[in-house]
Amino acid sequence: MSLSLTPGSFFSRLKAGQAVFTQKNKLLPDPLDARRWQGFRLEEYLIGKSIGKGCSAAVYEATMPVLPQNQQVAGSIGLLPGRGPEIIPRGEEEQAPLAPAFPLAIKMMWNISAGSSSEAIFSTMSQELVPASRVALAGEYGAVAHRRSKGGPKQLAAHPNVIRVFRAFTSSVPLLPGALLDYPDVLPPRLHPEGLGHGRTLFLVMKNYSCTLRQYLRGNSPSPRLATVMTLQLLEGVAHLVQQGVAHRDLKSDNVLVEPDADGCPWLVITDFGCCLADERVGLQLPFTSWYVDRGGNGCLMAPEVSTACPGPRAVIDYSKADAWAVGALAYEIFGLPNPFYGQGSRAHLESRSYQEAQLPALPESVPPEARQLVRSLLQRDASKVRLRWHV
Repeated sequence: MSLSLTPGSFFSRLKAGQAVFTQKNKLLPDPLDARRWQGFRLEEYLIGKSIGKGCSAAVYEATMPVLPQNQQVAGSIGLLPGRGPEIIPRGEEEQAPLAPAFPLAIKMMWNISAGSSSEAIFSTMSQELVPASRVALAGEYGAVAHRRSKGGPKQLAAHPNVIRVFRAFTSSVPLLPGALLDYPDVLPPRLHPEGLGHGRTLFLVMKNYSCTLRQYLRGNSPSPRLATVMTLQLLEGVAHLVQQGVAHRDLKSDNVLVEPDADGCPWLVITDFGCCLADERVGLQLPFTSWYVDRGGNGCLMAPEVSTACPGPRAVIDYSKADAWAVGALAYEIFGLPNPFYGQGSRAHLESRSYQEAQLPALPESVPPEARQLVRSLLQRDASKVRLRWHV
């Protein structure tokens, strides 16, 4: 039995949820829009505390003292733009009087193998640039990204449920708060004698969101109706990726950011495109000629058609519905249950390679029937039975 999944039409039945969704379904403003030709040098930013660390990057809160809302505060604590990236040492940010707000986040990639030339860095880390705006790539070093061949990575159009990179540039690696403790091995030797990193790397500037989805769910239990709205937001983001020929391939609650509005309603944004498939030459059909072909990250949430694929001369992996399958698995977390594809070794643990649909845990009866049907449909083993029609 095949089911046509239409989040737009399904959402129309959730009148209260629809009002929230349609009201918020708009792009957030670019905080650097008024400074269109600024923000392409690390020295222009005030960098605060660490707000995240993954397997390939560290993320810090940041602001620009030259932004109008920060000029007075920056002056009051003696910040002088242009003399290097201003760092608030760990533990001292609470002591600073009139500490400025940090509307931005700077992601510093760890450069182990890309070399130190800007062009090599942009080429090696090109997947990180997929959600970048055109302005983001207009800086002194970012211009090299425009000289890509026709078969280079895609660039996403803006969408409310997908992260937007406002600035992308290379710079010398600074010694940021906590670096020697949190990631000494990836620092360049000039900062740590045993470090393996190169002296320059890629920096991405984005909006600073309140928390990740994982963090949000640790402290909040959304109602079934609100959880349904959150799940549909993820599907809207995935729909946009599919329409643009991009597969994220690493969807998990750590790679979804959340920004509650004034009423506490969470707004979800898909982030971290380091594992994405965004190749103009292949689209969503990846030739799988050998086991050395990268199938993406996070094996636990890898769709069955990806995890069971076998390489061969004409083998192809179709990623057109793989991210939607991952949303189905994440829905369990959003609805307050353990993700059935985590917890290896536990009795409830399922593997995407081998699970049967009858083994999927039932969602609570309080969850709207349409939402329960949607989640089970997303998690069908046979991707050909999942027919997605999006109204975005």
